[in-house]
Amino acid sequence: MKYIITTLGCKVNQYETQAIETMLRERGHVPAGEGEMADAVIINTCAVTAESGRKSRQAVRHLETAHPEAVVAVCGCWSQISADEAKEIGADVVFGSGDKHALVDAIEEAVSGRQDIRSIDDPFHRMTFEQLPAGAVSGRTRAMLKIEDGCLNFCTYCIIPFTRGRVRSLPPETAAEQARQLQDEGYRELVITGIEIASYGKDLEGDLTLADCVEAIAQAAPELRLRLGSLEPTVITGDFARRMAATGKVCPHFHLSLQSGCDRTLKAMNRKYDTARFYECIEVLSKYFPGCAFTADLITGFPGETLEDQAETLAFIRKCGFADMHIFPYSVRPGTKAETMPGQVTRAEKARRAHEAQAVADEMRRAYLESCVGRTIPVLFETQEDGAWIGHSDNYCTVRAAGENLRGLVKNVKISTVSGEMLVGDLL
Repeated sequence: MKYIITTLGCKVNQYETQAIETMLRERGHVPAGEGEMADAVIINTCAVTAESGRKSRQAVRHLETAHPEAVVAVCGCWSQISADEAKEIGADVVFGSGDKHALVDAIEEAVSGRQDIRSIDDPFHRMTFEQLPAGAVSGRTRAMLKIEDGCLNFCTYCIIPFTRGRVRSLPPETAAEQARQLQDEGYRELVITGIEIASYGKDLEGDLTLADCVEAIAQAAPELRLRLGSLEPTVITGDFARRMAATGKVCPHFHLSLQSGCDRTLKAMNRKYDTARFYECIEVLSKYFPGCAFTADLITGFPGETLEDQAETLAFIRKCGFADMHIFPYSVRPGTKAETMPGQVTRAEKARRAHEAQAVADEMRRAYLESCVGRTIPVLFETQEDGAWIGHSDNYCTVRAAGENLRGLVKNVKISTVSGEMLVGDLL
């Protein structure tokens, strides 16, 4: 069977897509070559915003048109809550956000017999963590390991608790063993990911936390550098930062889930912190990881957000000095509390505020890159381009350096200049 697989959304979706592809390849199936007609097309969908849902529908229609004889299979968060719509626009196999092993079985059955298959469960009835093959598509130097699924934060703008269900965690000893295997396969960096990894361990016995899991991984796979996925401020304490630094393996780059820099807006979003608590996270992590990079997500134009609230947010992000930001105009997600909140902001104004925030983010990005000039930074090299090698530093900057056959190697680079969005330096 020849297949095409495409992914929308977060790193968890990326992880689950590579797991699906790993299982397909283990069964002897191969990706369709460029210009070849596929026997099956698989779309791993996203529902985090209304725009994500639109893109998911668009991807289904596009691949169905491009490969009219192929079985069309959908999975992920959008199809979890929009299974009927997925069927209506042409999906033959409709799964949600769970049971990827059964999804692969269903795709094979549909290709063999052309029967339609639908399997949508209640995510809140999922009680155990589904173990999937960890790693990455062949040829990569960075692997991903999903250690947690589910979220019970119920932010007012977010549908994900209704698509992923309760918190389920991968036991630390299992995570450690999978990390050891990835190290033995030659990977040199591991991205530790999940839907809400700050809640890791809440379903496990023994009061286990994210720090316990990371420590177990670091001990089992000492040749891997570890990069943490998006963190809720609720998990970041002095003890957490101290333990992460003590591993000697955690990268000095932290993606913190901000969403707004205005306390009034954070409360309306049902976030579990205020700006003072968020800034405490910046300070404590900076203490144990001097010079580390902070990145964050930001939503502009949330219902009820005023121009004064926007000004507060801009002042706060400047104070934090982020190395990079993902900025999104608020997108109405049907089925969430924010959908019916008063004070909805116009599309044009949301976009204007996003543009305004992006300008600040661009200034901070440039300032952080320039602060790296003169520093010596370890870089994991991944690709070759125009005679030089490109990789990512431990603080997640893109770095370019000349050298021979550096793929998959971590080398110290002394940064000499900034070129666009990239650092340039010399191997030591």
